[in-house]
Amino acid sequence: MAKVLLFGALSDLAGWREKTIEVDSIADLRLKLGAEDAALGEALKGPGVQVAVDQAIVRHDTALTAASEVAFLPPMSGG
Repeated sequence: MAKVLLFGALSDLAGWREKTIEVDSIADLRLKLGAEDAALGEALKGPGVQVAVDQAIVRHDTALTAASEVAFLPPMSGG
């Protein structure tokens, strides 16, 4: 089961920061989270949202293992 972390506005929207979910890929994880919470699912599709697996930014088609840590990062701003 992958450990899923949400940060910033994503965590505020979902009402949780950390959850363990059984999925095989980032694409599957986005679908599962969207099915549980439509607003979160839409937010995860938003521009600038990045995904990190084991602290490395990845693409949406990345495979996951039971030991994976997945973090969804909201768009960053600043200078």
